[in-house]
Amino acid sequence: MKLKFLAIALFPLTLAACQSSDMQKVGDLAVSMVQQQNADKTLAAYQWSYQPQGTNKPLVLNFNDQQHLSIATGCNTQGTSWKIEKGQIVTADLMSTMMACSPELMKQEQFSSSLFAKRTIPFVLNTQDVNKPTLTLIDATGQKIVFEGKMTPETQYQTQAETIFLEIAPETKKCTGVAPQTCLQVREIKYAENGVKTQVDKDWTLFYNHIEGFEHNPNERQIIRVKRYEIKNPAADQSKYAYVHDMTIERATVK
Repeated sequence: MKLKFLAIALFPLTLAACQSSDMQKVGDLAVSMVQQQNADKTLAAYQWSYQPQGTNKPLVLNFNDQQHLSIATGCNTQGTSWKIEKGQIVTADLMSTMMACSPELMKQEQFSSSLFAKRTIPFVLNTQDVNKPTLTLIDATGQKIVFEGKMTPETQYQTQAETIFLEIAPETKKCTGVAPQTCLQVREIKYAENGVKTQVDKDWTLFYNHIEGFEHNPNERQIIRVKRYEIKNPAADQSKYAYVHDMTIERATVK
Protein backbone atom coordinates (compact mmCIF):
# COMPACT_ATOMS: atom_id res chain seq x y z
CA MET A 1 0.00 0.00 0.00
CA LYS A 2 1.50 3.34 -1.03
CA LEU A 3 0.48 6.39 0.90
CA LYS A 4 0.10 9.76 -0.73
CA PHE A 5 0.43 12.46 1.86
CA LEU A 6 -1.00 15.30 -0.19
CA ALA A 7 -0.39 17.92 2.45
CA ILE A 8 3.36 17.58 2.05
CA ALA A 9 3.19 17.87 -1.73
CA LEU A 10 0.79 20.78 -1.98
CA PHE A 11 2.18 23.30 0.48
CA PRO A 12 6.00 23.66 0.33
CA LEU A 13 5.96 26.93 -1.65
CA THR A 14 3.15 28.37 0.43
CA LEU A 15 4.92 27.55 3.66
CA ALA A 16 8.08 29.31 2.58
CA ALA A 17 6.19 32.52 1.93
CA CYS A 18 4.04 32.60 5.07
CA GLN A 19 4.54 34.28 8.44
CA SER A 20 4.35 32.07 11.54
CA SER A 21 0.61 32.59 12.15
CA ASP A 22 -0.14 31.89 8.51
CA MET A 23 2.08 28.83 8.63
CA GLN A 24 0.00 27.47 11.50
CA LYS A 25 -3.18 28.00 9.49
CA VAL A 26 -1.66 26.24 6.49
CA GLY A 27 -0.48 23.40 8.74
CA ASP A 28 -3.96 23.02 10.19
CA LEU A 29 -5.39 22.96 6.67
CA ALA A 30 -2.84 20.34 5.66
CA VAL A 31 -3.86 18.10 8.56
CA SER A 32 -7.52 18.62 7.68
CA MET A 33 -6.89 17.62 4.06
CA VAL A 34 -5.05 14.47 5.10
CA GLN A 35 -7.89 13.65 7.49
CA GLN A 36 -10.60 14.05 4.87
CA GLN A 37 -8.88 12.70 1.75
CA ASN A 38 -6.58 9.95 3.05
CA ALA A 39 -8.09 8.95 6.40
CA ASP A 40 -9.12 5.41 5.42
CA LYS A 41 -5.74 4.64 3.82
CA THR A 42 -3.78 6.25 6.65
CA LEU A 43 -5.69 4.42 9.40
CA ALA A 44 -5.05 1.08 7.67
CA ALA A 45 -1.37 1.86 7.03
CA TYR A 46 -0.46 2.11 10.72
CA GLN A 47 -0.87 0.25 13.98
CA TRP A 48 -2.12 2.65 16.67
CA SER A 49 -1.18 2.38 20.36
CA TYR A 50 -2.36 4.15 23.50
CA GLN A 51 -0.97 3.45 26.99
CA PRO A 52 -3.64 4.02 29.67
CA GLN A 53 -2.58 4.78 33.21
CA GLY A 54 -2.62 1.87 35.64
CA THR A 55 -1.63 -0.90 33.20
CA ASN A 56 1.60 -2.01 31.57
CA LYS A 57 -0.08 -3.11 28.35
CA PRO A 58 -1.29 -0.66 25.70
CA LEU A 59 -4.48 -0.61 23.68
CA VAL A 60 -3.49 -1.45 20.10
CA LEU A 61 -5.71 -0.73 17.10
CA ASN A 62 -5.46 -2.33 13.67
CA PHE A 63 -7.77 -0.88 10.99
CA ASN A 64 -7.57 -3.10 7.93
CA ASP A 65 -8.60 -2.12 4.41
CA GLN A 66 -11.52 -4.59 4.54
CA GLN A 67 -13.05 -2.23 7.13
CA HIS A 68 -12.45 -4.48 10.13
CA LEU A 69 -11.07 -2.97 13.34
CA SER A 70 -9.16 -5.28 15.69
CA ILE A 71 -8.41 -4.03 19.22
CA ALA A 72 -5.80 -5.72 21.42
CA THR A 73 -6.72 -4.78 24.98
CA GLY A 74 -3.84 -6.53 26.74
CA CYS A 75 -5.85 -9.67 27.43
CA ASN A 76 -8.84 -10.20 25.14
CA THR A 77 -9.13 -9.10 21.54
CA GLN A 78 -12.13 -7.05 20.45
CA GLY A 79 -13.36 -6.48 16.92
CA THR A 80 -15.88 -4.47 14.97
CA SER A 81 -16.48 -2.97 11.54
CA TRP A 82 -15.45 0.60 10.76
CA LYS A 83 -15.90 3.25 8.10
CA ILE A 84 -15.35 6.97 7.60
CA GLU A 85 -18.61 8.87 7.30
CA LYS A 86 -18.92 12.67 7.30
CA GLY A 87 -15.42 13.04 8.71
CA GLN A 88 -15.98 10.65 11.65
CA ILE A 89 -15.21 7.01 12.40
CA VAL A 90 -18.39 4.92 12.58
CA THR A 91 -18.25 1.52 14.32
CA ALA A 92 -20.74 -1.30 14.93
CA ASP A 93 -21.28 -3.65 17.89
CA LEU A 94 -18.11 -5.14 19.40
CA MET A 95 -17.23 -8.82 19.45
CA SER A 96 -14.65 -10.11 21.92
CA THR A 97 -12.76 -13.18 23.02
CA MET A 98 -13.71 -14.30 26.53
CA MET A 99 -10.52 -15.07 28.46
CA ALA A 100 -10.33 -14.24 32.17
CA CYS A 101 -8.23 -11.12 32.76
CA SER A 102 -6.70 -9.26 35.68
CA PRO A 103 -8.87 -6.51 37.22
CA GLU A 104 -6.83 -3.71 35.66
CA LEU A 105 -7.08 -5.26 32.20
CA MET A 106 -10.81 -5.88 32.65
CA LYS A 107 -11.12 -2.15 33.38
CA GLN A 108 -9.10 -1.44 30.25
CA GLU A 109 -11.47 -3.62 28.20
CA GLN A 110 -14.44 -1.69 29.57
CA PHE A 111 -12.75 1.56 28.58
CA SER A 112 -12.11 0.20 25.08
CA SER A 113 -15.75 -0.90 24.79
CA SER A 114 -17.01 2.54 25.79
CA LEU A 115 -14.74 4.15 23.21
CA PHE A 116 -15.40 1.86 20.23
CA ALA A 117 -18.72 0.01 20.65
CA LYS A 118 -21.32 1.21 18.14
CA ARG A 119 -20.24 4.85 18.10
CA THR A 120 -19.71 7.76 15.77
CA ILE A 121 -16.27 8.92 16.87
CA PRO A 122 -14.86 12.39 16.15
CA PHE A 123 -11.16 12.15 15.33
CA VAL A 124 -8.13 14.11 14.21
CA LEU A 125 -5.23 12.62 12.24
CA ASN A 126 -1.87 14.38 12.30
CA THR A 127 0.54 12.94 9.74
CA GLN A 128 2.94 15.85 9.43
CA ASP A 129 5.59 13.40 10.69
CA VAL A 130 4.76 10.29 8.68
CA ASN A 131 7.01 8.17 10.91
CA LYS A 132 5.24 9.27 14.11
CA PRO A 133 1.64 10.18 13.28
CA THR A 134 -1.02 10.61 15.93
CA LEU A 135 -4.70 9.68 15.98
CA THR A 136 -6.79 11.66 18.47
CA LEU A 137 -10.19 10.15 19.32
CA ILE A 138 -12.91 11.92 21.30
CA ASP A 139 -14.76 9.79 23.85
CA ALA A 140 -18.38 10.22 24.93
CA THR A 141 -17.42 12.73 27.64
CA GLY A 142 -15.39 14.89 25.25
CA GLN A 143 -12.01 13.66 26.50
CA LYS A 144 -9.20 13.39 23.92
CA ILE A 145 -7.44 10.02 23.65
CA VAL A 146 -4.19 10.22 21.66
CA PHE A 147 -2.89 7.09 19.89
CA GLU A 148 0.60 6.94 18.36
CA GLY A 149 1.07 5.32 14.97
CA LYS A 150 3.66 2.80 13.79
CA MET A 151 3.79 1.71 10.15
CA THR A 152 2.45 -1.77 9.50
CA PRO A 153 5.01 -4.10 7.91
CA GLU A 154 2.99 -4.01 4.65
CA THR A 155 3.39 -0.23 4.58
CA GLN A 156 7.04 -0.30 5.61
CA TYR A 157 8.14 -2.99 3.16
CA GLN A 158 5.60 -2.17 0.41
CA THR A 159 4.84 -5.84 -0.15
CA GLN A 160 2.52 -8.60 1.00
CA ALA A 161 3.82 -11.21 3.42
CA GLU A 162 4.40 -14.91 2.95
CA THR A 163 3.15 -16.88 5.97
CA ILE A 164 5.45 -19.56 7.39
CA PHE A 165 5.44 -21.68 10.56
CA LEU A 166 8.55 -22.17 12.68
CA GLU A 167 9.24 -24.43 15.61
CA ILE A 168 11.56 -22.63 18.04
CA ALA A 169 13.89 -24.68 20.24
CA PRO A 170 14.37 -23.71 23.89
CA GLU A 171 18.14 -23.70 23.46
CA THR A 172 19.94 -21.01 21.49
CA LYS A 173 23.46 -21.33 20.07
CA LYS A 174 26.40 -19.05 19.46
CA CYS A 175 26.81 -18.26 15.76
CA THR A 176 28.57 -15.82 13.49
CA GLY A 177 26.81 -13.73 10.85
CA VAL A 178 28.17 -10.28 10.14
CA ALA A 179 29.49 -10.50 13.71
CA PRO A 180 29.36 -13.04 16.55
CA GLN A 181 25.82 -13.38 17.86
CA THR A 182 23.32 -15.77 19.46
CA CYS A 183 20.99 -17.60 17.08
CA LEU A 184 17.63 -19.25 17.56
CA GLN A 185 17.33 -22.86 16.45
CA VAL A 186 14.32 -23.39 14.19
CA ARG A 187 12.57 -26.02 12.10
CA GLU A 188 10.02 -25.07 9.46
CA ILE A 189 6.63 -26.76 9.65
CA LYS A 190 3.98 -27.00 6.93
CA TYR A 191 0.26 -27.53 7.52
CA ALA A 192 -2.58 -28.73 5.32
CA GLU A 193 -5.74 -26.63 5.06
CA ASN A 194 -7.37 -28.83 7.73
CA GLY A 195 -4.60 -27.97 10.19
CA VAL A 196 -2.78 -31.31 10.00
CA LYS A 197 1.02 -31.13 9.91
CA THR A 198 2.27 -32.33 6.54
CA GLN A 199 6.00 -31.70 6.93
CA VAL A 200 8.43 -31.00 9.75
CA ASP A 201 12.09 -30.39 8.95
CA LYS A 202 14.23 -33.13 10.45
CA ASP A 203 17.17 -30.99 11.52
CA TRP A 204 17.39 -27.77 13.49
CA THR A 205 18.70 -24.76 11.57
CA LEU A 206 20.45 -21.71 12.99
CA PHE A 207 18.28 -18.62 12.45
CA TYR A 208 20.42 -15.51 11.96
CA ASN A 209 17.57 -13.02 11.62
CA HIS A 210 15.46 -11.12 14.16
CA ILE A 211 11.75 -11.97 14.47
CA GLU A 212 9.99 -8.73 15.34
CA GLY A 213 7.58 -9.10 18.24
CA PHE A 214 8.79 -12.56 19.29
CA GLU A 215 10.14 -13.22 22.81
CA HIS A 216 12.24 -16.35 23.15
CA ASN A 217 11.76 -18.40 26.32
CA PRO A 218 14.55 -20.87 27.18
CA ASN A 219 12.03 -22.94 29.13
CA GLU A 220 9.58 -23.39 26.28
CA ARG A 221 9.34 -25.08 22.91
CA GLN A 222 7.15 -22.94 20.70
CA ILE A 223 5.55 -23.14 17.27
CA ILE A 224 4.85 -19.70 15.84
CA ARG A 225 3.22 -18.27 12.77
CA VAL A 226 5.49 -15.74 11.09
CA LYS A 227 4.96 -13.20 8.34
CA ARG A 228 7.98 -13.00 6.05
CA TYR A 229 8.47 -9.87 3.96
CA GLU A 230 10.93 -9.53 1.11
CA ILE A 231 13.10 -6.43 1.52
CA LYS A 232 13.60 -4.47 -1.67
CA ASN A 233 17.23 -3.58 -2.34
CA PRO A 234 18.72 -4.86 0.94
CA ALA A 235 22.14 -3.64 2.02
CA ALA A 236 25.14 -5.89 1.42
CA ASP A 237 25.15 -7.07 5.05
CA GLN A 238 21.35 -7.27 5.33
CA SER A 239 19.03 -10.25 4.92
CA LYS A 240 16.64 -10.19 1.98
CA TYR A 241 13.77 -10.93 4.38
CA ALA A 242 12.17 -9.30 7.42
CA TYR A 243 10.28 -11.53 9.86
CA VAL A 244 7.33 -10.50 12.04
CA HIS A 245 5.75 -12.68 14.73
CA ASP A 246 2.06 -13.12 13.93
CA MET A 247 0.78 -15.73 16.39
CA THR A 248 1.97 -18.44 18.79
CA ILE A 249 0.38 -21.73 17.68
CA GLU A 250 1.77 -24.11 20.30
CA ARG A 251 3.89 -23.79 23.42
CA ALA A 252 5.15 -26.48 25.79
CA THR A 253 7.24 -26.16 28.94
CA VAL A 254 10.57 -27.99 28.78
CA LYS A 255 12.12 -29.15 32.06
